[in-house]
Amino acid sequence: MKVGILGSGDVARTLGAGFIALGHTVRLGSRTPESEALVNWKKEVGRSGSTGTLASAAEFGELLLLCTHGVDDPTAIQLAGPRQFEGKVLIDVTNPLKPTRSGPPTLAVGFTDSLGEEVQRLLPKTKVVKAFNTIGSLHMFRPQFPGGPPDMFYCGNDAEAKRQVAGILTSFGFNPVDIGGIEGSRLLEPLVVLWITCGSRLGTWDIAFKLLRK
Repeated sequence: MKVGILGSGDVARTLGAGFIALGHTVRLGSRTPESEALVNWKKEVGRSGSTGTLASAAEFGELLLLCTHGVDDPTAIQLAGPRQFEGKVLIDVTNPLKPTRSGPPTLAVGFTDSLGEEVQRLLPKTKVVKAFNTIGSLHMFRPQFPGGPPDMFYCGNDAEAKRQVAGILTSFGFNPVDIGGIEGSRLLEPLVVLWITCGSRLGTWDIAFKLLRK
């Protein structure tokens, strides 16, 4: 499968490498597609990985991932061209984080709305699924924890798109947990603030969420 990833940071590069490890081809879209970090990424992943503009990544992908800075999502979508997203599944990995002078970031959007919902409104003909947004890039592919695979919450309005994303989450090493429609992003996006707060206070980013079941 061809995977187009909008973004070029740690999250985009980690997820891209994960898809390539699973046998897919990946193009990362960036405003600076020949930056040193992306040139090195291409060397690491081999021929199955390429880079280009945001528009070329959106056109390339049969499956798309949005991995830009959350507050920049509308700009990235416009640069990529909204028509490039039509009919496709888009995994929204972003969080609307706003830095503070001290302590963890806050949310630029919430709690009666969410970035996931905003992305879906901007792309009404796209099947948006929020996922991968509640863990750090270090553990986004085949995480190894003593307590077993972490849970990954996801949400979206299209049932078939969610089934596809659930399969991807499983192949990446997570237990997928469906929390409903895209409005569930109002719950998932604040979770990253909790994740950051816990990591900061515990002094480690080797943490993940898991539901206890009986």
